[in-house]
Amino acid sequence: MTIPMTGKAGLLAALLAGSAFASSAFAQTTIDVAIVGEADTLDPMTSTKDVVSIVTQHFVETLYTFDSSWNIAPLLATALPEISDDGLTYTIGIRDGITFHDGSSMDAKDVVASLNRWLSVATRGKGVADKVASVEATGDHEVTITMTEPYSPLLSLLAFSNSAAAIYPEEIIADTIDPVIGTGPYKIADHVPDQYLQLVRFDDYVSRDEASDGAAGARKQIPDEIRFIPVPDANTRVEGLLSGQFDFADALPAESFDRLDASDTAGPMLLKPFGWPVFAINHKAGLLTDKTIRQALQAALPIDDMLFAAFGDDNFFLVDGPLYPEGWVWRNDTGVEYFNQNDQAKAAELLKQAGYDGTPLRILTSRQYEFHYKMAEVAKMALEAAGFTVQMDVVDWATLGQRRNDPALWDIYITHSPFLPEPALTDLYSASSRLGWSNPEKDAILAKFTSETDMEARKDLFAELQGQLFEDVGFIKIGAFNALSGTRDGLTGVTATPWPFFWNASVE
Repeated sequence: MTIPMTGKAGLLAALLAGSAFASSAFAQTTIDVAIVGEADTLDPMTSTKDVVSIVTQHFVETLYTFDSSWNIAPLLATALPEISDDGLTYTIGIRDGITFHDGSSMDAKDVVASLNRWLSVATRGKGVADKVASVEATGDHEVTITMTEPYSPLLSLLAFSNSAAAIYPEEIIADTIDPVIGTGPYKIADHVPDQYLQLVRFDDYVSRDEASDGAAGARKQIPDEIRFIPVPDANTRVEGLLSGQFDFADALPAESFDRLDASDTAGPMLLKPFGWPVFAINHKAGLLTDKTIRQALQAALPIDDMLFAAFGDDNFFLVDGPLYPEGWVWRNDTGVEYFNQNDQAKAAELLKQAGYDGTPLRILTSRQYEFHYKMAEVAKMALEAAGFTVQMDVVDWATLGQRRNDPALWDIYITHSPFLPEPALTDLYSASSRLGWSNPEKDAILAKFTSETDMEARKDLFAELQGQLFEDVGFIKIGAFNALSGTRDGLTGVTATPWPFFWNASVE
């Protein structure tokens, strides 16, 4: 059914009614999820924002996905592809009998049209487009991707829900897709921006037969309805969870852990380690196109103070320079001497060498991720001590997502990323990303890294890439952190993941 409401008061009433229903003898059929803000698009091809991935994965799907161990698994594809010996040809079987939400049947033509759009509009698709010779339907339910050169991260890109290679009906393919029509276990019933997104079970969904394992395998459609409610204030998300208003709340402040842990109505869900905060740097325009000024920025930042201000408890952060944590195959120490220098005098000297004229350094951030804002406040003090003029532009998360697409509007924007199993999934390395980080040496290393298939050689190349990152200041990793979400007591079937999904969830 469609939620009969037009305002926030109606939404609150509906949520409270849902809570009362949950306390009855029956299993709850609605899952209410508090997210950090509005998903400013429901077309996941066009966004790398986590909130978009969390929401859209419920109603659009990709050819592949990841299991709980980050292995690639088929979703809309029948199986993993047949790959030619030279690594240039991927033959992919497409599942028969899959229906889109508009009632049409999925076939190879839909997949070809969708992948071609992904290559032209998606950040990650554009990053690989020059290596794709063709995407062709070689049968009613078979697609062949031909590469111009081997590209080892291709399947990881096709599996990722972020800047996703989503499959849409051929008939709706356009620069802008609205409404979004997918194949997922849930479909959009109603959407009032900044208030709620209501998803209901898609009755013609055909799940995979394998056991559920992360995002792979069976998607059981246990809830009748999933409602995503934008709640920009983190403390409001905490209070709503503790009061029973929400069944799940994402991105909670570290200081709420003890309250959740002691609560009789809710509990913490801790992802450890989760990922890394990032100061994304504008290489296309503005102050930081000057390498010496970038080096001054890097020298001035007090990473340990920034992390302590952001999280307050060292159980939630790690002052760690390498791009991957202990135990990951990609971990190396190349270039880490540039990490956490906290040397404002060195930064001042670099600014003098660069002839810095006091032009404001514009830091674009949001309080919807409060730890972003707290890091920015500490950074501002250290940068001003080094001689920078700093302009803080604090906006809501949706506005940040729009402004960062225009290089005239910022010098740094603050974001974060989970640790990803394939480094090439981090689009910040690519010259085609919104950062525009490019130099001949880095670009050559990245090209070798993505075309190499031998794992030992790829590890060595990634170490070279990390060295380039620190030396050229492509972007700045601000240590590492653990992420806290919260669940209502009685909620089961939610996998601990950076992009939580709820098709297997239930609340008693």
